[in-house]
Amino acid sequence: MDDAIAQMQTLIGALPYLKRYDDQIVVVKYGGHAMGEEETALRFGRDIALLEQVGVNPVVVHGGGPQINAMLGRLGVKSTFVQGLRVTDQQMVEVVEMVLCGTVNKQVAESITRAGALAVGISGKDGGLVTARRASRVVKNPETNQEEVLDLGLVGEPESVDTRVLKLLMGADIVPVIAPLGVGRDGQTYNINADTVSGAIAGALRAERMLMLTDVAGVMDANKKFITEMTVAEARAGIAEGWIAGGMIPKVETCIYAVEQGVKGAVILDGRVPHAVLRELFTDGGAGTLIKP
Repeated sequence: MDDAIAQMQTLIGALPYLKRYDDQIVVVKYGGHAMGEEETALRFGRDIALLEQVGVNPVVVHGGGPQINAMLGRLGVKSTFVQGLRVTDQQMVEVVEMVLCGTVNKQVAESITRAGALAVGISGKDGGLVTARRASRVVKNPETNQEEVLDLGLVGEPESVDTRVLKLLMGADIVPVIAPLGVGRDGQTYNINADTVSGAIAGALRAERMLMLTDVAGVMDANKKFITEMTVAEARAGIAEGWIAGGMIPKVETCIYAVEQGVKGAVILDGRVPHAVLRELFTDGGAGTLIKP
């Protein structure tokens, strides 16, 4: 009886949030350590299936860095990274496409479908979803103290997003699962960071929420205390003042971009925590750091 009462109280507490997110779009970036273990992956699939079953329109964008590293290791190909981006030549982009589209994408879609919701795996190349352009990074040469533009090869960034294929899938109650590739106007395939793709897609869809699952609880302030929510202006100040640093900077910048494109709120949260997505959306306390306008 106690268990039944607790379950009823949980449902009652979640009801306002179920109504809030009914028929709303939630983009979930899934990758890294959050997709490393089988049980974690299965739990993620069940959570996304539940979102679809209660009337939310989830869109999943996944990464696959560890899986790509494993395949490149088997092939004896070494990777070089610049500011967190994998320098990519033609041989490597073919491996990236093989791993992301041929293995990881289908595994993620299958875990959601097994849990009871229809999911279809696609990439940014399908249906003209993500048109990409070549990305580059500016770094300072320590010897000359001059800024130099580094060629990252076939690393891309979204130039435009065509949401028609996503809306068709969601209109048929199908969960889109997207591998972060794009295609240039000349037909060239580009490897794109999954965080960047999730931000671009969330912005194009004007999503209610973008959830970035990572391996930390969220954003910490200058005193290393967890921040539950912050505005775009506060996030920019954190970067400028240096207490948002390292690998958190591109994640926060992606959230800022998504919010400025019309997303109601973007959240950085720990994807290793059981049911982190459900806790963020359907409980008072949430589960991560919310960045809002």
